[in-house]
Amino acid sequence: MPELEKKRLLAPFALTAAVLILDQITKIAIVASVKPGRIAWRAFGDFFWLVHQKNTGAAFSMGDALAGPLRVAVLIVVPLALMVGLCVYYFKSDEFTRVQRWALCGIIGGGVGNIIDRIFRPDGVIDFLSFKFYGLFGLERWPTFNVADSAVVVCGVLLVVAGFFVPSGKAAADGKPKA
Repeated sequence: MPELEKKRLLAPFALTAAVLILDQITKIAIVASVKPGRIAWRAFGDFFWLVHQKNTGAAFSMGDALAGPLRVAVLIVVPLALMVGLCVYYFKSDEFTRVQRWALCGIIGGGVGNIIDRIFRPDGVIDFLSFKFYGLFGLERWPTFNVADSAVVVCGVLLVVAGFFVPSGKAAADGKPKA
């Protein structure tokens, strides 16, 4: 593999590292400075809270009632396999655009950030960003989240949008529109 191609493939993993580092630093800071269940700071009235919550499940606390081995399989093994699969597919496929590669690496960073919590924080993933949702979808507040969750959602949306509007890497190189 030529050096320029290798750099092009590896550069987006800087985003993976940045997401992981920012995620873990913010979680360490919250654990060190805010008691669980407490609101440390409010902004714009009741719109934003900086809180310390522990999520023992996945998104929206799904799976928090699962028993031992099933819990490990669903919340650690399957997501870890998905992250490994994404990495393998990332390097094997030439169908991704630059934007899609960066988005995938952001998703990998966020996914691994939460997997680290599930492995090393048995009390649950640390969540700390809480926003008022004004009763939309029956929610007074959006479920509390963290940097890793944000990276997965933002990069996931970017990946989908890029898939609709940007030709794939191979098609773009051939000068043909994506099928």
